[in-house]
Amino acid sequence: MRVHICAVGRLRGGPEADLISDYIKRFDRTGRGLGLGPARVIEVEDRKNAGMGAEAELLRRAVPKGAVICCLDERGKIETSPAFAKRLGAWRDTGRSDLALIIGGADGIDKSLRNDADHLLSFGAMVWPHMMVRVMLAEQLYRSASILAGLPYHRV
Repeated sequence: MRVHICAVGRLRGGPEADLISDYIKRFDRTGRGLGLGPARVIEVEDRKNAGMGAEAELLRRAVPKGAVICCLDERGKIETSPAFAKRLGAWRDTGRSDLALIIGGADGIDKSLRNDADHLLSFGAMVWPHMMVRVMLAEQLYRSASILAGLPYHRV
């Protein structure tokens, strides 16, 4: 199952970009034998500043047809890493070939896109900078692949 991190905004070089790249490489290596990956980041930008509705349309265009859609949203479900790994494995096992993980812009994700999602996921009640959410998501993908592979990266 290919993984697409679809995010509003452009990430310039720097420590966040380095971390995302590192975790995605780790995920790709670990997930390959599990039927997970490769992962890639797709960035969209609302150059006209038309708001969440316009961002939602750009994000929809970035999502592969038939993909499982998971939006990162403060209203979403807070899960443990093992629960997220189990969910990732279950999505893979349904035979869907793509997973789109959606990160909205500064104002969040438009209600219409949230309503179309298969799942809403939250990293907690606190608000995180969107670039940090990308890092945390990439790390959780690697952690999930490690859990599913039975590797010791995730210690209980």
